[in-house]
Amino acid sequence: MAVPDRPDRPDSPDHSAPVIRVLLADDQALLRSAFRVLVNSEPDMTVVGEAADGAEAVELARRHAPDVVLMDIRMPGTDGLAATRAICSDPALADVRVVMLTTFEVDEYVVQSLRAGASGFLGKGAEPEELLAAIRVARAGEALLSPAATKGLIARFLAQPDGPARQEGGRPARLDALTGREREVLVHVAGGLSNDEIGERLEVSPLTVKTHVNRAMAKLGARDRAQLVVIAYESGLVRPKTD
Repeated sequence: MAVPDRPDRPDSPDHSAPVIRVLLADDQALLRSAFRVLVNSEPDMTVVGEAADGAEAVELARRHAPDVVLMDIRMPGTDGLAATRAICSDPALADVRVVMLTTFEVDEYVVQSLRAGASGFLGKGAEPEELLAAIRVARAGEALLSPAATKGLIARFLAQPDGPARQEGGRPARLDALTGREREVLVHVAGGLSNDEIGERLEVSPLTVKTHVNRAMAKLGARDRAQLVVIAYESGLVRPKTD
């Protein structure tokens, strides 16, 4: 179900940036309604469509090319995982960011979602301010959502004996394309640090850090920082903590 744009809305609070276009995908109509009201209450956001299942989410994503998709993991028919994979593998939707919504932040599908291309995830119990911040962060592509919980999930599932790091070949070799400094930055990105924090650690400017991050993403074929974290764990560059 498409939601018409709101032409009376200014581009942004300071009129300097475009409105963030959001697509909602959840099988619960009441929850979608709550999300719609929340998102549309912000001057720099607007809902461009609502989907009740994954197939509809993919269709609306291709029709409206939203900036961010809030995607429920569990939906009837085509679930959020399959829909995320379809959206993130479509070259025409390369700029679309998917944020997974889950009832429990220990959902094993979260890791699969990240590997499918999602930018991160958020628990449905998050505060309204957290959800709005997540949309802005995902659109900016500057940080991984729920970093501590996401890293914990990645560590838990990728550390399993039959985990993806053991099943997929070529990940460690791909790191050979990185410079020493890019590998160093990747370690800090996997640690959940921001560009400013990494810059302080390495005594360089945040802009220099951003350049290294962007180069690492290009060389490793990562869509965003979330994908860099997954690659860092899969390659063995970063080891899960055992404590």
